[in-house]
Amino acid sequence: MVLPLPLVPLPVSAVVGEGRMPVTESMRVIGDSPAAIQLMDAVAHRTGIRLTTTDVAEPGAITLHVESGAAPAEGYRLSIGENLQIVGGDEAGLFYGVQSLLQLLTEESGVWSLPRVEITDAPRFPRRGVMLDVTRHFFDVAEVKRFIDETSALKYNHLHLHLSDDQGWRIQIDSWPKLTELSSTSAADGDRGGFYTKEEYRDIVAYAAARHMIVIPEIDLPGHTHAIGVAYPDLVEEPVLNDALVSQAKELDQPLPVKGEPYLGWGVGHSSVRIHEERTYEFVRDVIRELVELTPGPYIHIGGDESLGTPQADFDLFAERATAIVVEEGKIPVAWHEMGSAAGIAEGTVGQYWGMTTPSETHAAEAARFVERGGALIVSAADAAYLDMKYTPDFPLGLTWAAVVDVQRAYSWDPAAVLDVPDSAILGIEAPLWSETTRTYADVEQLVFPRAAALAEVAWSPREGEGRDWESFRARIASLAPGWRARGVNFHASPEIDWAAPEIDGVEQ
Repeated sequence: MVLPLPLVPLPVSAVVGEGRMPVTESMRVIGDSPAAIQLMDAVAHRTGIRLTTTDVAEPGAITLHVESGAAPAEGYRLSIGENLQIVGGDEAGLFYGVQSLLQLLTEESGVWSLPRVEITDAPRFPRRGVMLDVTRHFFDVAEVKRFIDETSALKYNHLHLHLSDDQGWRIQIDSWPKLTELSSTSAADGDRGGFYTKEEYRDIVAYAAARHMIVIPEIDLPGHTHAIGVAYPDLVEEPVLNDALVSQAKELDQPLPVKGEPYLGWGVGHSSVRIHEERTYEFVRDVIRELVELTPGPYIHIGGDESLGTPQADFDLFAERATAIVVEEGKIPVAWHEMGSAAGIAEGTVGQYWGMTTPSETHAAEAARFVERGGALIVSAADAAYLDMKYTPDFPLGLTWAAVVDVQRAYSWDPAAVLDVPDSAILGIEAPLWSETTRTYADVEQLVFPRAAALAEVAWSPREGEGRDWESFRARIASLAPGWRARGVNFHASPEIDWAAPEIDGVEQ
């Protein structure tokens, strides 16, 4: 039978030819793009074959170059015949072409080779994001870089770092030094804390940029702010203890929040900054200003979710002032969809929808407000895109409040069908990983992979077309396992997928 090419996400078009091209140390790479070095390093790591560069065209060479207009933004053409050529419409497209080439590289009987194929490809959505919550549990620079490597290889192009929450503060702010002195040492369950110095954060941003990934920092406001009060008690209100919070704390045997003391539980909705104090906005402006100085990307995320104890009028006031501050500092504000309840959010603010694939309560109306105000939407439907949901009801990691999300569920939804807004208002998707249950980075990888691959295809590939279906995806994702294993990725070998399936390469098996 003819099996599909081992590519995830699925390309727009692929035509498979006869035979294969061996990959040997005699092959030369032509091109001065950073993608050429990345290709050679990745091939050496995977195969032990060290390719070298040349300036002279020769038979069997690998040519990498950018040609404006050759493909849409982030798109590429990949041709493997007598020679091998990747043409990117831009540098990002060239990088993604290299990622596809690396997925096609397979070994049989000690020989590494590539199928002869013609591929034309470009993304469906311009924004394909992942989020890592480094607050509930902290992950160091090396772990964040590992996360970047594996998600950018799946053609994700945005990394949302959730840098503050009730459990801790994770970024150095010079103008408010007690945030890292007093509020960074704690984490959920009493685990290790930590924070990124400015130098470390810049290193993460640069590392991501080299892989065509934009970092979006989030400071969650006005709720999820208990840790701010550990450092600066005058900035926050007393905790609001609702029945759900008390019940959850009892069920999980976790402490309730106490103002001024580190909070180690998972409960939400109890904290708020003091919205009518001008010092609060001095704090917000200082933090945003310092983040702007560190972040070359266009976005600053200011949270806005689960401010359950905040009166609506106060929430609206804060939303309007906080989004205005981000705009005044030269960035585009991003906020969770609840901020759409505020009529006066800054024009152009981007909303992040985290409700269900079938919206409930006021979620859809709140999301639509961002579009009405000239902004756009990121879709993070919790019952399909949240990477911290359990795969099965008894899976040892993750939560179930949104749904049990197996790989097929993560794959089988359409971001453009969730909300009643124009398709042009949907920037794309984001797959968040909240870290309540992930106490180690190995735990993170268990929850993220393979579902991040499913969601990458949702974000990148055409909605319809040959091979854009669950059965094809099941076959193709199995081919990622050898590479994941070689790189030590602790992926979940979901029983939905036959991970022992033969290598697939688009030829007769």
